[in-house]
Amino acid sequence: MSTSTTSSNTVTSSDGYVNVRGFRLYYRIFSDEKGGRRGTIVCLHGGPGIPHNYILPLADLAKFGYRVVFYDQLGVGKSELPKNPALFTIENGVEELEAFRQAMHLGKIHLMGSSYGGLLAIAYALKYQRNLKTLITTGGLHSVPEAIAEMERMKSKLPKDVLETMKKYEEQGDYENPEYVNAMMVFYKRHLCRLDEWPEELNYAIQNVSKPVYGTMNGPNEFTIIGNIRYWDVSDSLSKIKVSTLVTGGRYDEVSPKIARKIHKGIKGSKLVIFEKSSHLPMWEEREKYIETLRKFLEKHP
Repeated sequence: MSTSTTSSNTVTSSDGYVNVRGFRLYYRIFSDEKGGRRGTIVCLHGGPGIPHNYILPLADLAKFGYRVVFYDQLGVGKSELPKNPALFTIENGVEELEAFRQAMHLGKIHLMGSSYGGLLAIAYALKYQRNLKTLITTGGLHSVPEAIAEMERMKSKLPKDVLETMKKYEEQGDYENPEYVNAMMVFYKRHLCRLDEWPEELNYAIQNVSKPVYGTMNGPNEFTIIGNIRYWDVSDSLSKIKVSTLVTGGRYDEVSPKIARKIHKGIKGSKLVIFEKSSHLPMWEEREKYIETLRKFLEKHP
């Protein structure tokens, strides 16, 4: 394990690499001067394949006494990219998280997942909930087929010319065409992040998406999911999750509030919060309210 450390006010940041299941994974940790006395929160990025940078607002929780841990999943960001794409699966992601938790000596954790990270957090909870204090999802999903259907519904409400452009290039399989990318951004501005100016961390994460991971697991874009996660659905298993859970999302979320409500209904005793001014990234779109919501939830589960 290798680390480097920097400080900002009372919050200290360290980063480094740790060997997990034979590969080097990059991590970042934020904590106050007391070293996270309230507990450890592990934050899972989405994509799959989008680096952790876009969920860095979660580091705000370090000011309230938590140790906040991020890592780039296998093949993503600064973590090692293996040559074998068969390693990019949900099942391996679950085992990777468990091995990371052990290698970093994190003990029992609060687990937060954004988007695909929320899916991964649910998958982890179904196997390893004994290692969790709480579970938090933000724009997470329990059923990829249901999420696809909801995205198609949202997509159908885009302007006619945008839809025609999308259809044209999708039929050609030309997802990199600038005209298609511009049309896709219309959807993203409605359902991914509604801020007029996207934060630098989000732009960086999108520009540095791991195409091997994203392409293998997801597909060419957010609403064309043809990768190996396409049929993943644990609707009938949610009731097995007994750990205290907070389900969050945005009113305009590309992973529809309908999905969040189903997760909430499936996990008995869970709490549901939908951020009315947000889409997929309330940690940016309503940052203060989002962090306060998580803080209040976490304080009930010391």
